[in-house]
Amino acid sequence: MTDVERVQQAIKALRSSMRDIAGVMVASSDGLTLAHDIDEKEAPRTAAMAATTVGLGRRTVDVFGHGTFQETITRGTDGYLIVYSAGPKAVLAVLAPSKANLGLLHHEARRVAAHIATVI
Repeated sequence: MTDVERVQQAIKALRSSMRDIAGVMVASSDGLTLAHDIDEKEAPRTAAMAATTVGLGRRTVDVFGHGTFQETITRGTDGYLIVYSAGPKAVLAVLAPSKANLGLLHHEARRVAAHIATVI
């Protein structure tokens, strides 16, 4: 099984554990799409935004001396974009509706991000 297939399996596992997730994206830290289950037209833009979000989050955590970056949450009236660090080379982005159970989402997504970090 290739690394991309392993990442795609991780995405499917996350989606099956959290049925109300709107989309999942794994991108490189420099904004290239690695695997996803979102609209193909939106993938490049989502990957770039996720990588930018993590870059800003990492810089912010560093400036304030808050340790190692883990995740960032962008919340709108209708939902969330939550971006998790997946090691030094990748990010995991999750699109979720406003009604999502964030505790369960964090639990599942952190586990998947840690797995992805070992794959990539």
